[in-house]
Amino acid sequence: MASVVKIYALFLGSALLMFGGGLQGLLLSVRGAEEHFSLLALGLIGTGWSVGFVAGSIAVPLIVRKVGHIRAFSVMAAIGTITILLNLLWINDVGWIVLRALSGFCFAGAAMIVESWLNEVADNKSRGMIFSIYVTINLAASTVGQMAMSITGTAGYLPFVIGAISFICALMPPALTSSPQPRPLASAKLDLPLLIKTSPVAAVAAFCCGMANGSFGTLAPVYGYEQGLDSTGIALLFAIAAIAGAVAQIPFGRLSDRIDRRLVMIGLAACSAVVGVLIVAINPAAGWMMYILFALYGLAANPLYPIAVAHANDFASDGNFAKIAGGMLLILGVGLAIGPAIASVLMSNISPAALFIITAIFHAVVAVFAYLRMRVRKSVDASERAPFQPMGNDKQVTPESIVLDPRADMDQEEEMVLRSEEAVPDELIETPENKRHVQDGTV
Repeated sequence: MASVVKIYALFLGSALLMFGGGLQGLLLSVRGAEEHFSLLALGLIGTGWSVGFVAGSIAVPLIVRKVGHIRAFSVMAAIGTITILLNLLWINDVGWIVLRALSGFCFAGAAMIVESWLNEVADNKSRGMIFSIYVTINLAASTVGQMAMSITGTAGYLPFVIGAISFICALMPPALTSSPQPRPLASAKLDLPLLIKTSPVAAVAAFCCGMANGSFGTLAPVYGYEQGLDSTGIALLFAIAAIAGAVAQIPFGRLSDRIDRRLVMIGLAACSAVVGVLIVAINPAAGWMMYILFALYGLAANPLYPIAVAHANDFASDGNFAKIAGGMLLILGVGLAIGPAIASVLMSNISPAALFIITAIFHAVVAVFAYLRMRVRKSVDASERAPFQPMGNDKQVTPESIVLDPRADMDQEEEMVLRSEEAVPDELIETPENKRHVQDGTV
């Protein structure tokens, strides 16, 4: 019973964290546009978040080892709260870029600490269920946070204060727990040569998804604002895209379990590219056409990265899932950081719709490269694949998320086997030579 209470408290803490993150991310893009920040500055705000998030994923485990989980989480929540309040008090484009990087750092650390407690509670039997519930809660809470902007608006202090309250409230479940602190946080296991050798398609898809999704997530609210949508319309626009993408993960993921995953990736990437071209060509004004196109974009684009992770895992050797997924996480982070900056330059020099030139180009690259690789390498037989697992927003995946993923069980089992083998003295390992010693009575 105590473990059940603890796990639902952690789910609550994670939901509050994601609610605040969803609200803050959308709010800064729209409010920045209203404050007449340049498109380059708005793009760099997204870049700052990604740089801070990747840095936090690498550095926070070192901080936790020194001061412990609860103290580290308290610091992350406090700094995250201060950061969003400074966004209100210091409305400046350069200031917001710096603050957004700090916010990304703290968000990564807080999310990793919550996930480490979930990892401590989960065992091999419950890991899949816990992971699925966790992903669902995060997607729902982030979407609700974005929708909250339709109620709070973007003017004044209210949305910033509500975001700050959610970050502070997220501190309570870990701080009040009476259970022992979990094992040290997982550091990102990076082996880029292994990833590229294992699955070039997954490596290319990770970078391209980062470029496209980073650009879309940061600057699509600005596009909606330039097209005449108010805060309610922008929040609804993003909610439709997020919900469509979340719903699409299961059917497309299960389809990829049955056929070559690259075929599914080609279809999704091609559809995403076509939708991007349509948005550039039509440049829809605020209305039903824009909502339909954004829903189609979310439906096709959001499942692409999780399927790429599953494809890489199909070819990974036992015990290498964390290294493969960690490498993809790093490449994804690079794309998430670069994409918004490049897209903002195109939007400044061409038009706001030029955002979707970036998404169309990089989704087309995924489709073409996956098709070429299909002619070089056969797929893994469906019976030998690990089942597809849905994933949360790719801007929220941390090394601890990878550990919580049930596909990481083989990594842990492999590590335990290696440790047990190291613990066995050489003279006790059964070899022909040792058998002769036993017969001679020398062992």
